Amino acid sequence: MSRKTVTFARIIKTGVVNFGRNAWLGIAAMAVMIITLTIVLFSVITNATFANTIQQITNKIDVSVYLQDSVTGSQAKDLVSDLQALPNVKGVRYLTKDQALHEYERQNAGNQALINGVKQVGSNPIPATILIMPKDLNKIQDIKDFLSTKAVAKMQTADSPSYNGNRKKAIDNIAHATSLLQRAGVAAVVVFTFISVLIIFNTIQMAIFNRRDELTIMRLLGASTGYIRGPFVVESVMYGIISAVISALLINSLFVASSQALQASSLGLLDIGYAHAYFDSHFWMLLTVQLVLGILIGAASSYVATKRYLKFKTK
Repeated sequence: MSRKTVTFARIIKTGVVNFGRNAWLGIAAMAVMIITLTIVLFSVITNATFANTIQQITNKIDVSVYLQDSVTGSQAKDLVSDLQALPNVKGVRYLTKDQALHEYERQNAGNQALINGVKQVGSNPIPATILIMPKDLNKIQDIKDFLSTKAVAKMQTADSPSYNGNRKKAIDNIAHATSLLQRAGVAAVVVFTFISVLIIFNTIQMAIFNRRDELTIMRLLGASTGYIRGPFVVESVMYGIISAVISALLINSLFVASSQALQASSLGLLDIGYAHAYFDSHFWMLLTVQLVLGILIGAASSYVATKRYLKFKTK
């Protein structure tokens, strides 16, 4: 067995021994790390849930284009093809006059007065309609600009498209709210991660400071920088692994409690049902990310803390 292999094995062994020997410091470090990883994991799940909520809102909003009766079926199909080619268009649905009338009656099934009013006109007053489903509400103006071009505008009725007046204001407000929601979700993940890493770093730094005399003696006995620092890295990696597993189990317990004991399906804008389903379907991926994050935080924090506190010279 080579000398490097023996040294590496000793570093691992020392790290494991230190992990058991410094149980109280380990519990303190893991407590902070568990809180950290739980906050980060919950922020990621919350962000994914908000993204789903935003998508559901977007799916319910469409822009209606009302066509002149003089527009032929061929012209309408060409317009549909042009709309489908727009970057911000997810789907387009074309309704003939008869289909548009049937849709109108379905939507106003509870208001017989409106239905009777349409029938009293005689001929079908509902124009052929193109329903446009946008991908991004914040870019819906791109669709409006296309519909406002001279050639396309001539094919529409005076009150087309539906993206104007109070409806335009309502859609713009929803788009602004969803944009803020997305940014808030991303910002929460970044902020909580940054703050938590600082807390963990300071906790591990304090643990190393409490054992500075022991490390100084090892240094005087000729131990290399890597040999002194290695056990701390191993010990911190173990903190990260255990904390990641506990964090994932804690989040799972919270979801089980909220969905079963509390029988809650939502908490304000947070759809607990979807969040729980997302966590279950992505459990192994999220656990892997937690493990990697916990290992990186622990290893990086202990590596930097030893170098900063004991002023080791790199060999």
